[in-house]
Amino acid sequence: MKINNKSVVQYHYTLTDETAALLESTLGGEPPVYLHGAGNIISGLETAMEGKSKGDKFSVTLTSEQGFGRHKAGQIERMSVKHFRGAKKWKVGMIATIDADHGAKKVTIVKIGKFMADVDVNHPYAGKTLIFEIEIADVRAATDEELAHRHVHGPGGHHH
Repeated sequence: MKINNKSVVQYHYTLTDETAALLESTLGGEPPVYLHGAGNIISGLETAMEGKSKGDKFSVTLTSEQGFGRHKAGQIERMSVKHFRGAKKWKVGMIATIDADHGAKKVTIVKIGKFMADVDVNHPYAGKTLIFEIEIADVRAATDEELAHRHVHGPGGHHH
């Protein structure tokens, strides 16, 4: 089955930046799953997945505009460290996950105190060229409910 706008896709990836620095990898873990065409992953990656099949391996290079957008100066907010997930002890430069209005969001710590921190709310990969090495682990037809809700249900997806 080829990936189209009614497909549920599982894939493994290794993500590096233009300097070949490793940013993330799902190898050895659970592959992410998404509903293709619902805007659940960055647009450039979704476009690159179109028409691929289970077992396909490929590389795609995305500009910042195709990925997480340009880095916007002055996007600093003060937040309570009790809302941070990802570590027990926080330091400047670390990436924390917070719950935002539209799901989890990553922020970068720029100043840290005992109870509060200043964070850059740009995505940590904003402004970067991203290189993905992809392997399609599985492709299946989405259910009517998944299409109506615009996200995957079940293992690796959303649970109502």
